[in-house]
Order: sequence, then structure tokens, then C-alpha cells
Amino acid sequence: MRAIVFDFFGTLTDPSAETLRADTFAATAAVLGIPPERFWTAMSGSFPQRVVGEYGSTADTLRRIAGECGADPDQETLAAAITSHHAGAELVRRPRSGALPTLDHLRAGGYRLGLLSDCSSELCEAWADTPYASRIDAPVFSWREGHRKPDPRLYATAAARLGVPAEECWYVGDGGSREHAGAERAGMRPVLITNAGHPGAHAFRVDPDAFVPRLSIDDITELPALLHRYAHSA
Repeated sequence: MRAIVFDFFGTLTDPSAETLRADTFAATAAVLGIPPERFWTAMSGSFPQRVVGEYGSTADTLRRIAGECGADPDQETLAAAITSHHAGAELVRRPRSGALPTLDHLRAGGYRLGLLSDCSSELCEAWADTPYASRIDAPVFSWREGHRKPDPRLYATAAARLGVPAEECWYVGDGGSREHAGAERAGMRPVLITNAGHPGAHAFRVDPDAFVPRLSIDDITELPALLHRYAHSA
């Protein structure tokens, strides 16, 4: 096992930060002059399309959502809304405690690290400036690929970019988007992060996975020990 592919939200990010999303959407809605509930409904309802790139960039997305909500922002207002939206997205993707040191430890141990995220434009546009970018060898984003988990093409793409057969990849995630079932079918070895210390995190999973991997950990900081045990028992 030479590589590890991680989910992003709720796996590398702080699971509790997802509770901030409603407020960040409300802040963007206020800039656009849209009632927050209406903006939330439009954004939430468009998630399946937004994460495969159908709404385009953040600028395109906010312009389209504003139109669907009956607003027609001028360029200045739209620019302010984009700034607000990116600032909110940064709050939601803050690293979970121990995530960055764990990634550093795994890289130092010789693992190739990949990412497979169902995400919209905000993460892709900001990726290079995040603290994750320098630690991930092969990021794969649904927004760029035009497919979302558990599409087998995403797992194949992650393995190919890592230069490692899927059978030699771990897949680590919190269980949304049927990701572990997809990883298993792709030949990867799935590990569930239960987020037991974040009891509300499960409420934010999209399309939760009925398949439960044999291996699980409560927090990402437990991953190196699990991999060590496996390496010495295999």
C-alpha cells in the first residue's frame, strides 16, 4: 500500500466547521440583497449540478443564483459577493485538529497522498493558497472532472495521477457520497473516519454510504497507527 486518497470535507477539514455554512451563505445573500432562506434553498438545491461544474465559476454561480432569486447584481455588487463567498468557504474548510501534521507525517513515511472531493468552484479556485495544496500530490475535484462520487472514473483518475495502482491505495473518508462503496469497487482499501468526537457531523453528509468499511478510526490522527499495524500484520 503506497498511497492514500483522502476525502476532503469532514475528513481533512474540521467537521464542526460545516455548521458555519448557513451563516456564510447568509452573508453572501446579504451582499446580493437576497433573503437568506431563499439563497440557501437555491444553493442547496443546485448542489448536484454545481459540484460537477454545470454552474461554472463562483462568479458565474452567484450571478445565476441571484437571477434565480430575482436579483440582478451590478459588477461591483457581484465582486463583493464573490469576496464574501470565498471568505465564507475558507471558514468552512479550516483544517481539523491534527490533520496537517498527520499529512506531513505520512508524506515523510513515503506515502503518496491524493484527494478526491465532491466540491464546487470555491475550493478549486482557492486550492493553491490553502494549507492542503503543498501536502497533496494529486488532488481530484468533481467540479473539474464533471463527475461526482462514487463515479469509478474519479477513483481511477486519482490512482493514475498518483502513479499507483488502485489496489495499492488506501481511501480515507467520513462516509458521505457513497465514497467507500466506490473505493471498494475501484480496488482501494477503504477506511471510515467516524468523527465520533463530532456528534453533529453526520447531519451534513450528502448521500451517506450504506457500505461500512471493515476498518475505521474516530479521528485522522489515528491513521498512522492503523497503517503501521496493517503493515506489520500483512
